[in-house]
Amino acid sequence: MLNLDNFYRARYELGKVIRQTEVVHAPMVNPECEVYLKLECLQRTGSFKIRGACYKISQLSKEEKSHGVIACSAGNHAQGVALGATSHGIKSLICLPAGAPISKVEATKGYGADVCLVPGVYDDAYSKAIQLRDEKGYTFVHPFDDENVIAGQGTIGLELLDQVADMDAVVVPVGGGGLISGVAFALKSLNPKIKVYGVQAAGAASMVKSLKDKKREKLDAVSTVADGICVKEPGELTYDICSKYVDDIVTVSEDEICAAILQLLEKEKVVAEGAGATSVAAVMFNKIPVKGKKVVCVVSGGNIDVTILSRVIRRGLAKSGRIAIINVELDDKPGKLVEVASVIARAGANITSVYHDRNNYSEQVNSCILRVICETRNQEHVETIEEALRKEGFKLV
Repeated sequence: MLNLDNFYRARYELGKVIRQTEVVHAPMVNPECEVYLKLECLQRTGSFKIRGACYKISQLSKEEKSHGVIACSAGNHAQGVALGATSHGIKSLICLPAGAPISKVEATKGYGADVCLVPGVYDDAYSKAIQLRDEKGYTFVHPFDDENVIAGQGTIGLELLDQVADMDAVVVPVGGGGLISGVAFALKSLNPKIKVYGVQAAGAASMVKSLKDKKREKLDAVSTVADGICVKEPGELTYDICSKYVDDIVTVSEDEICAAILQLLEKEKVVAEGAGATSVAAVMFNKIPVKGKKVVCVVSGGNIDVTILSRVIRRGLAKSGRIAIINVELDDKPGKLVEVASVIARAGANITSVYHDRNNYSEQVNSCILRVICETRNQEHVETIEEALRKEGFKLV
């Protein structure tokens, strides 16, 4: 059974290994509430996962350590286990989804672990790890459904009580549920008035579905840019804890996650991965009732794959109205492109790309579709441009 004594033991033990990460004020995330960021993206290994992994390994018996450890992970738990095992002189093998970001795979190897890449997603890596555990006798370190792992993650809750004692709510990313279970148990045990909200990617909302159906559910498939929380099924222990201690869990879309990553990067100078940015996305887009409240968003990790960062930024720009794609149906006559460009220029936007398509299926034989991509200020600016085009008689499609 979970108890606070174990959380305090974890805090003491982890003091030798981890950083107490900063909490910073982020007023531009949502002007309607007072937002703070708990920057676990600046933790050693770039993620909160080091807390649970290292504490779990520190509590293993000599016999368990002698067998070596095995774990499964989307990437961040892998690094925590690798570092924790290496620091204790223990061999480690990590099963990772074959599609895990290369940066996470290489970082895991860099901390001293052997890596086994498994086709599929986290749940497939889990099955392979269990198979190898049974065949080879490794000691398994679960990424979330374990009391010591949860206690390690819950040290974030203890730190927050010291850092932001008068907070009204905490918002936490949710995959399998280990982080929010630890944070919620710690906070609710010491101050039940604090609200604890979870956030999942809409494409991997296993805990949301499970809580709605009042039983653990396994999704057929999951897909999200937030690879760190791309989990088909929550844990047994974490599901029970979330049922008792978490106030609500909501979902955010891929575009909202990308917009949050961009917001953190551009306005707060913080690099967050998809999973880490979900908490900020929920507050940015008013998915939870925190208007007028002091709220802390746990930015759980910063290990984003730089090879997809440009695509994430582009989607974030589009979601926040910084890039506009405008399709105009035109008579295919000389001078029409100049007219459209003039209207957009007078509205103060910068055209970056133009595509002219004559092979469309309009009722007008002599029409074409002009697709214009512009740099804009915000969504209101996009609406101003579109209205200006309509006033000049152009048909937007």
